[in-house]
Amino acid sequence: MTTGRPDLEVLRVSNGAFELEVLPALGASVLNLRAASGRPVMRHVELSDVQTSSQCASFTLLPFSNRIRDAHFTFAGREVHLRVNTKDGLAQHGDVRNRPWQVERVSDSHLRCTFDSRAFADINWPWVFTAQVEYRLHGLHFDTTVTLTNEDAAAMPAGLGLHPYFARVQEGVDPALQVGAELTYDTDERQLTLSEARPVQPAEDYRTPTPVGERHIDRTYTAWDGVARLDWGERALTVTADNVYSHVVVFTAPDGSLAIEPVSHATDAFNLAARGVAGVDLRVLEPGQSLAGTARVTLEGNW
Repeated sequence: MTTGRPDLEVLRVSNGAFELEVLPALGASVLNLRAASGRPVMRHVELSDVQTSSQCASFTLLPFSNRIRDAHFTFAGREVHLRVNTKDGLAQHGDVRNRPWQVERVSDSHLRCTFDSRAFADINWPWVFTAQVEYRLHGLHFDTTVTLTNEDAAAMPAGLGLHPYFARVQEGVDPALQVGAELTYDTDERQLTLSEARPVQPAEDYRTPTPVGERHIDRTYTAWDGVARLDWGERALTVTADNVYSHVVVFTAPDGSLAIEPVSHATDAFNLAARGVAGVDLRVLEPGQSLAGTARVTLEGNW
């Protein structure tokens, strides 16, 4: 088979419920996550279609998630200018998702992936950091644990997130979406947060299970209880996330999949925090400190 990236080795692990494929050379991103029956849990991806992590089923966001306005912010009196990596002049999704990681097969159902920014002279972040992602399959659960550590001599602003795309319409059934979040943000034309979070309006409220239908969603929520659920009737899946993931992004992707992204801070939290906007959850790591959290996908019903 001809692949879009001939350098992409695929590592596979499985248990009685899941089959997981990971690409070490491309951010240790998830190529595919399937039920043992072969049914896609995350969107199905052909290796031959992959050029970057954007075509994968899931990727990791480090050392920040989502967008930074004009690829610039101020921290501790320091002007930070990052390289722009979007067409609309932003820095987006950190700088680990398209770089090679070291991956160790701990067992037939457990992978440990590590990253050191010092290995890359062109890293798009002025502080030194290391990261680890662990993928574990156990029973009906798929756990992803992310750890970000400040290896620099100075304090570092920090964030983390996951960007999974879930298979949505199955056998003609559009799932009911439930997200236990009370607040959301207003954004501009570049999906950049404008101000503090506000209560969700009825059309934005998924605390009660609601089919997505024809809606276009690209929204960050907070005051989130750490639970999101997709229910097709015959089967369902639940995403549960540790408290470090205080925000969640919901995005209806153009390919028909649905992204449910646990993230540790609001979009453009770096600039919002500098303005004194409350509740955006920018973290600051002192030298040697770490930020870590686990998100779990659990299957229910007939997969």
